[in-house]
Amino acid sequence: MSDQLLRTVQAGVTITDLGRQLRVGMAQSPNHPRFWHTLPRRHGDVTRPDGGSAANDLITMGTHVGTHIDALAHVSQDGKMHGGIDAARAGVGGKYTELGVHTIEPMIRRGVLLDIPRVLEIERCEGGYEITARDLEAACSRQGVEVAEGDVVLIRSGWAQLFDVRRLYVGRESGVPGVGEEGARWLAEKKLHAVGADTIAFERLAPGNGHAVLPAHRVLLVESGIYIIETLDLEELSAKQRYEFTFVLVPLNFFGATGSPVRPLAVTSA
Repeated sequence: MSDQLLRTVQAGVTITDLGRQLRVGMAQSPNHPRFWHTLPRRHGDVTRPDGGSAANDLITMGTHVGTHIDALAHVSQDGKMHGGIDAARAGVGGKYTELGVHTIEPMIRRGVLLDIPRVLEIERCEGGYEITARDLEAACSRQGVEVAEGDVVLIRSGWAQLFDVRRLYVGRESGVPGVGEEGARWLAEKKLHAVGADTIAFERLAPGNGHAVLPAHRVLLVESGIYIIETLDLEELSAKQRYEFTFVLVPLNFFGATGSPVRPLAVTSA
């Protein structure tokens, strides 16, 4: 039975990797510890009597680096996290027991891509462009999809085209396109499980302001209990015009952490 199930799953499906490769020097938020990878042991440093040798790695990074998911412990408002939990008290001991990333269950859910540049008939949204509720509704209409409770909705701005040029992707001077408070409330009203974007933060970042204010994070994480996935690569899904798919994501089981790097997948029929 297990072999038959495996053949059924493998037959006629396409898997699209939505995660970014982790590399030293890649674009990331300046608010989080940088990704670093080194080899403390290389082949030949130690050789066994039979001539065998092994290499191993040391990696340091923040949990909100590369493609990652925000746990509900990541953001608080006026001293409270989601559900009214006291943020300062919850952090005593250096672990968020109640809302840490270990509380996020593996996801196998309906995924929906809302492709905003296709609606606007442009290559990508401009820096600082606010994706509104009207834009989100227009994407649903044009793509012929409905967003339903429990879905994972991924929003493409096209900004991912700049990922390999760190200064441009971070967008300190230009700003970064994204959902503002109005769009976040539209998403929250749908009672989604999670949302994601191809930008460094699931926010509209104004030119020159960086991460000064994060209203979408407040609305989604604190007020609504909706997880946020950032720094996605949505270009291949857009090129294929795959707007509905099975979304698969498993966070690393870091106890008490505020986030985790992830490698999400979109599974579609071939």
